[in-house]
Amino acid sequence: MAVFLYRMGRTAFRRRWYVALLWVVLLGALGFASTQAASPPEDTGSMPGIESQRAYDLLQKRFPGASQSPNQATARIVFVAPSREKLTSSANRAVIEKLVGEAAESSQVQAVADPFRAGTVNQAASTAYATVTYKAASKDLTDATKDNLRKAVDEARHAGLTVDVGGPVLADDAAAGGSGELIGVVIAAVVLLVTFGSLAAAGLPLLTAVLGVGISTVSIMALGSTLGLSTTSSSLASMLGLAVGIDYALFVVSRYREERGHGHSPQEAAGRAVGTAGSAVVFAGLTVVIALAGLSVVGVPTLTKMGLSAAGAVVVAVLIALTLVPALLGILPNAVLPRRIRKGRDTGARTGDNAGTRWARFVRRRPVPVLLASVIGLGIVALPVLDLQLGMPGDESKSTATTERRAYDELADGFGPGFNGPFTVVVDAKGAKNPKSAAKSVAKTISATKGVVSVTAPVFNPAGNTAIFTATASTAPTDEKTKDLVRAIRAERPEVTAETGATFLVSGTTAINIDVADKMQSALVPYLAVVVGLAFLLLLVIFRSVLVPLKAAFGFLLSVLSALGAVVAVFQWGRLADLIGLQQTGPVMSTMPIMMVGIVFGLAMDYEVFLVSRMREAYTHGERPAEAIVTGFRHSARVVVAAALIMIAVFSGFVGAGLALIKMIGFSLAVAVLFDALVVRMALVPAVMALLGERAWWLPARLARWLPRVDIEGESLSRTPAAETEPAPVAEAAHR
Repeated sequence: MAVFLYRMGRTAFRRRWYVALLWVVLLGALGFASTQAASPPEDTGSMPGIESQRAYDLLQKRFPGASQSPNQATARIVFVAPSREKLTSSANRAVIEKLVGEAAESSQVQAVADPFRAGTVNQAASTAYATVTYKAASKDLTDATKDNLRKAVDEARHAGLTVDVGGPVLADDAAAGGSGELIGVVIAAVVLLVTFGSLAAAGLPLLTAVLGVGISTVSIMALGSTLGLSTTSSSLASMLGLAVGIDYALFVVSRYREERGHGHSPQEAAGRAVGTAGSAVVFAGLTVVIALAGLSVVGVPTLTKMGLSAAGAVVVAVLIALTLVPALLGILPNAVLPRRIRKGRDTGARTGDNAGTRWARFVRRRPVPVLLASVIGLGIVALPVLDLQLGMPGDESKSTATTERRAYDELADGFGPGFNGPFTVVVDAKGAKNPKSAAKSVAKTISATKGVVSVTAPVFNPAGNTAIFTATASTAPTDEKTKDLVRAIRAERPEVTAETGATFLVSGTTAINIDVADKMQSALVPYLAVVVGLAFLLLLVIFRSVLVPLKAAFGFLLSVLSALGAVVAVFQWGRLADLIGLQQTGPVMSTMPIMMVGIVFGLAMDYEVFLVSRMREAYTHGERPAEAIVTGFRHSARVVVAAALIMIAVFSGFVGAGLALIKMIGFSLAVAVLFDALVVRMALVPAVMALLGERAWWLPARLARWLPRVDIEGESLSRTPAAETEPAPVAEAAHR
């Protein structure tokens, strides 16, 4: 591996202009293809294997053409009468009917349900709503259509009514990262500049990372309609591709500077950098890809597509680090070096103490206190995870400054907390002797269930073998009591089926969210087993040690649990919510924990590979285990910390996103990297390695014979004849 990558690095350095041109042409070709491709689809939210999805599928089959298209836009216009007035008064009724007529004037409107004719006025006549159904999806509605609705609403407001619009029609488009993403990139640039002390060295990782993200993004756009990739897939790929792209280039450039400091010529240094740091990049990238591709075992199409898209972005970042980075080093062989080396004042490698060695020696002298402090500290941060509540927040999680949130609150006040999330009950009476009687019996049973406040009359399909009705709970959609109610209703099914011969399925937005949360929880352990198991085998091959991979897995679990604890504390409890602009607390999004586990695991293994591989390199070259820890920190600590700060900056930039899922993922990844890199890898790892000593590298003899040998430390490079007969001093190489 090391020799192959060494030759690849030298070739890329030598053919630098061809390599650089190839990547630029690839970006241009994919960019052109993306402009010719159809727009990527919206997320359908399909969730195989859950009851609510089966109910929806049955509804589509038994009520052909009756159900609304999932991409068809709707708006719910909510009216609230002034204090001590009723909406049924002649003046207020005239205002509402005028608005309904004006809202129906747009050519994209399919129908508008008048609240007085549809019976959508509450008993007190203080609140009512009109439903507007459009012929197109929200993203396809024209500005004229939206302006027509806004104008009608404004006129009704001027007449004295409180009017708000629920649904996505008038909602602001949510940005994936916004200005925060740009700020994150700027902070990353500052960290790189401080780390390298060279504008060229700082700019090179940023340039290659942005190029990689560009290639990944346009690839997703080009293949979006064909593979069903959505804008959410692009957001995650962009977030992760930018972070690992900077980091992977950072490690190669750092090793190149180190090799130049040893006196090697630019081409030889580039080859050695790719052969050593590049080997770590390959295996680190492979762990990330395993974790992301492993999302497919969850069985959720949206997660699978997001994971595979992000995995593709990581593969692009690895290829760029192995080819384009050495090519750019060939174009700027000396500009990336520190000023002291460029000026010829220092042509040898510095091997003295730095902050990394001083910290490593401190931990080596006090491994037990450092280990206990790390574990106890992360354990305390992880405690809130015991109160983790999963769900899919909707309009109730938005700011009260939005019309969608106000409409949600007004409906809850006027019609009850459960009105915003009614259950859709689909009765399959195909096997019943009397389908109508069976459907009425099901509705009666559910209406008598404690927690149900109302049930509508069943409506049958043309064949008369399937009925549908809605049930409204007394509690809000995200309330824990609502979850218990759904389970209680479903628990009544065996008895109902035995009595009537009919069965039923519970669906609707609220039931779907509950089912998704349950599915995510049940899939988390199998997913962890698959990902951790595969990565353990990979690390076993890399380090030829049993205890080092076990330590890595334990550290990862601490990182991810503490990150989840921080997410619960902020997004669910509201602690420090103002600092990140969080307007409303609520349950943690169901798909977030399992997605975070996959990404964080890959990143945690990144730091493990980069840091511990330098320790093993020193150990295989004859140093004692305790000294190998110090040597590993001397060469890697500063770069690992810089890489972590860059990732934290990039991920934090997505905290300003409008998309709730991206906002939560950005925060969780930022704190996870903070805990993993600065606590687990910088403190727990050297403490455990110091306590283990020689045992850290223990491997059973029989297993050692079976495992393939992977030269990630670059030991074979010392036996590979270089193109030059001897290392050339930097000052002399600068003239080549």
